[in-house]
Amino acid sequence: MSATISPRSAKGYGVERVCAIWEQPRSSLYAWRRNNDNGSAEPATPAQKRGPKTDLNNTELLGKIQADLARSPFQGEGHRKVWARLRVIDEVCVSRKRVLRVMRENQLLSPYRCRRATGEAYTGTIITQAPNAMCGTDGTRVLTVEDGYVWLFSVVEHWSAECVGWHVVKRGTRYAALEPIAMGLHDIYGGVRSGVARGLSLRMDHGTQYLSDHFLKQARFWGIEPSFAFVSEPETNGVAERPSLLSKSCLARSEASSSTPTRAMLSARRNSTYFREP
Repeated sequence: MSATISPRSAKGYGVERVCAIWEQPRSSLYAWRRNNDNGSAEPATPAQKRGPKTDLNNTELLGKIQADLARSPFQGEGHRKVWARLRVIDEVCVSRKRVLRVMRENQLLSPYRCRRATGEAYTGTIITQAPNAMCGTDGTRVLTVEDGYVWLFSVVEHWSAECVGWHVVKRGTRYAALEPIAMGLHDIYGGVRSGVARGLSLRMDHGTQYLSDHFLKQARFWGIEPSFAFVSEPETNGVAERPSLLSKSCLARSEASSSTPTRAMLSARRNSTYFREP
């Protein structure tokens, strides 16, 4: 019907006009033609990127990108640095967006190449066999009703897990982090003179208070050797981490209203018991 010639205009009716009069979608006609095609027509060429073709295909470009990532000593680099090194070092002139597309299709972007955890369980031990060999320190924030958040610093003996020093303060500065250490030195060594704790190691995390020059210099003045825990592995400072969690749970149950009851509770607990059973 669409190919019929109109006797008045001497033109074909066309598919659009016939389908409009019959109130039928043209997509149904095209689908019927596609399903009933006998295969005589030539197969359509696969879709390709338009424009001029380069001498370097995507497979060769992928090999050069992988070689560049293998020789780089850094991890987590994006496509911009790879593209720049290909231009400068390998003299491979390709567009930046093409490098990005090839790396994205093959999962070579930085989120896929980040350092992954090994999943191995921590099997080491940090409990010493003799007293006064290693202590652990840690700082945490405790919520009170009147004073809001206050800082709690503590020092724990690794041999017996006894809390030998603590300090509660509103601002957790590097000076406040030294107070529980000074308290412990007074109780164990009888003072804070130069070199009084020579041979003692202090296990701590990478907090800003413990990385400051003032804290490290004061610790060395007392003869204390810093021993930092592993990054992203709090169990390597677990002896000092556990009293912090235990103190927070005790204070949460007691609903401390200010920092003064907090100090009283910590003082009573320090003088009465250990944080870990021997």
